[in-house]
Amino acid sequence: MMRTTPLRAGGLALAALTLSTGLAACSEEEPAEASSGSDSSQTEEETPMEEEESSGEMDPAANLYGPACSDVPQSGDGSVEGMATAPVASAASANPLLTTLVKAVGAADLVDPLNSAPELTVFAPANPAFEPIPKKDLNALLKDKETLTQVLTHHVVPQKIAPEDLSGEFETLNKDTLTINGEGEQATIGDEKATVLCGGIQTANATVYVIDTVMMP
Repeated sequence: MMRTTPLRAGGLALAALTLSTGLAACSEEEPAEASSGSDSSQTEEETPMEEEESSGEMDPAANLYGPACSDVPQSGDGSVEGMATAPVASAASANPLLTTLVKAVGAADLVDPLNSAPELTVFAPANPAFEPIPKKDLNALLKDKETLTQVLTHHVVPQKIAPEDLSGEFETLNKDTLTINGEGEQATIGDEKATVLCGGIQTANATVYVIDTVMMP
């Protein structure tokens, strides 16, 4: 009996040592597994974010076309990049090609309605488009709010139209029809057959086509 007790005590000591060693080994291995799982989770979360950022980077000049696009400012609020960040009436007010149109939009109290609309296509007459109108007649038009509103809203369609989809008949904000024949640089717009000087300009809520003619409803 005296010999058995030390053996049992030694066996218990050895078992305790083995268990202690095993627990220590497990505790060293567990952080590695947790670390591995954390790295995997982080990789899975980063990939969608990277894809989202990549898909969100749209080039505002991607669909730009027309002979007068070189006259659009290269920088500032009136540039293609600057106009893309503002609603359409505010964007146009910064573009030196559209100062007469902007004056007319202000006289008709259309700034807020155009800025707040969800989606528009605006056929914006450039400054030279107003030159054939006698000054006396233009001044009279600017003072006749009802007629001015009809003329201006005839240039606006309540949806976005891409250059490749221009051809067809579209209802305007004036509740009449605007007929467009052809696509892209070959398109002619309205009964006056206005042509696009610079098309595909993006604003925060509209696609803008700068045209060479004031169209009448």
